Amino acid sequence: MKPASGRKNPPRLVARFVAISWRDLAVSFGPLLLLAIVAIWAAVRLIQPAPPSTLTITAGPEGSTFWNAAQKYKAILARNRITLNVLTSEGSLQNLKRLSDLNTNVDVGFVQDGVAPNAASKGLMSLGSVAYVPLAVFYHGPPVMWLSEFKGQRLAVGAEGSGTRELALALLKANGIVPGGATKLLPLSGDDAADALIAGKVDAAFLAGDSAQPAVMGKLYRTPNVRFYDFSQAYAYTRRFPYLTQLTMPMGAFDLGKNLPSTSINMVAPTAELVARDSLHPALSDLLIEAAREVHGRATIMQRAGEFPAPLAHDFPISDDAARYYKSGKSFLYRTLPFWIASLADRLLVIVVPLVVLLVPALRIVPGLYAWRVKSRIYRWYGSLIAIERSALSEHSATERASLIERLDAIEESVNGLKMPLAYADQFYVLREHIGFVRRRLMQSRDAQRDDADQSEDDEADEADEKAAGRLGDAPDLESRKRPDHEPDRRSNERNEPNEAGAAPGNTADASATDAKP
Repeated sequence: MKPASGRKNPPRLVARFVAISWRDLAVSFGPLLLLAIVAIWAAVRLIQPAPPSTLTITAGPEGSTFWNAAQKYKAILARNRITLNVLTSEGSLQNLKRLSDLNTNVDVGFVQDGVAPNAASKGLMSLGSVAYVPLAVFYHGPPVMWLSEFKGQRLAVGAEGSGTRELALALLKANGIVPGGATKLLPLSGDDAADALIAGKVDAAFLAGDSAQPAVMGKLYRTPNVRFYDFSQAYAYTRRFPYLTQLTMPMGAFDLGKNLPSTSINMVAPTAELVARDSLHPALSDLLIEAAREVHGRATIMQRAGEFPAPLAHDFPISDDAARYYKSGKSFLYRTLPFWIASLADRLLVIVVPLVVLLVPALRIVPGLYAWRVKSRIYRWYGSLIAIERSALSEHSATERASLIERLDAIEESVNGLKMPLAYADQFYVLREHIGFVRRRLMQSRDAQRDDADQSEDDEADEADEKAAGRLGDAPDLESRKRPDHEPDRRSNERNEPNEAGAAPGNTADASATDAKP
């Protein structure tokens, strides 16, 4: 049934109000959630796995300096529940071969500088130099100034595969002495080389590392006719061979009472590096450097306290983790937490930090995006509402105006069916008020148009009446037109008839006036 105004009943209010619009929240938060999932996936792919609980180190001959150092490393790592397996080897060359061979289960080892060709250093990195390896040369006979003077003699240059042999051959080659010539190069080292020199079986012995132990060197220095070679060209050797360092054996280093040696002696020395595969876990890198600092950081005759380990890279590049450690030490987590807890927290931070960086700014956007989505369901109707209002201001036919009202009814019906969060109910009712406002404008415009039409009709009727009255004033009435021209006017006769007193109507006043005279 239509109301008296002629329009249909207004649409029923079927809007639903909820605490939160889960659909809008899902659409607003969905991209952010997807971004977080992608970030977590990328972090998990890039994150370092947990550090292994077992490592293997290739050291040197059993009882050697580096084998003993490896045993100390083992005890230190055991404090953090890391098992270190120690492998014996012939020396630096075998250690390097094991590290370069991916089929061997070796993680770290000691390698003397100068023994690694460039090709052999691929996939390997240095955790730093851990010690000097001084080269000591003892010989029979008169004083010798240059290594070239040993040409044609019998020389003990170290065992096969040892770093001592590689260094001795390199220095002799620089002085024109090569294997296969007149000079005999014998694979003797340590006590064997010292005993051969004392017995006169060799003319000179090259000792370095384990073969140059203080006891062995002291024994040789006290032997008659055995001299300690002074590298007078030490500075030139360090320029020619960048991995060498010029050192000085102090006067009285062997025996202060007897002042042995009686003068300071120039020496050259490569460094030994702690070399690891580039797959070594960063947390284990820190533990190994800490162990090296504890083992190699003490002062000796040839080094100062705390001089080693040091980021002195020659044949191998310093790893990024080692460079970071030497620059700033252990991270905060590893300084304050137990090793395994710190390792877990460190890996979790790799996931948490990117999420925080991405999610915190994004979470600030979500409320605005959610509000925009909810409000857009209201704001989207204002375009149509404004268009209807503008049309209402123009003159339209009744059919067009009815069409505008139907459009407005459709808008109101759609709005009344919205599902809105309670927090935005005020804007919902504001929209309904605006719809009612436009409806009133339409009705007022329609009523005004009706009033104008009625007024126009009244004006036309009045104008017609006025025209009709004008025509009647100019022409005789119908009765006068019907009478003949010779018939006198009834009103004229009435004026001429005498009244009851017998006087003519026209003379009444005169009679009264006569009677009044004296």
